[in-house]
Amino acid sequence: MTFRVHVSLKPSVLDAQGQTIGSALRGHGHTLVADVRQGKYFDIRMAEGTGKAEAQAEVDQIARDVLTNPVIENYHVEALD
Repeated sequence: MTFRVHVSLKPSVLDAQGQTIGSALRGHGHTLVADVRQGKYFDIRMAEGTGKAEAQAEVDQIARDVLTNPVIENYHVEALD
């Protein structure tokens, strides 16, 4: 069972990298781009035989306690299979 954890900056946090990417895209002629927010993701594969509810709870705890800074980042977990 595999989960993907998406992590991104909260909307109120300045995303300097996203702004740079947006500026570069507009500079390359993509004038319809208004804004870019960048993020990251983690694919986590759980051990065989782990129950779905237990795996979901474990990944949620990992995302909350290890993969994100709750002051400036949001996350969501997606089950891939």
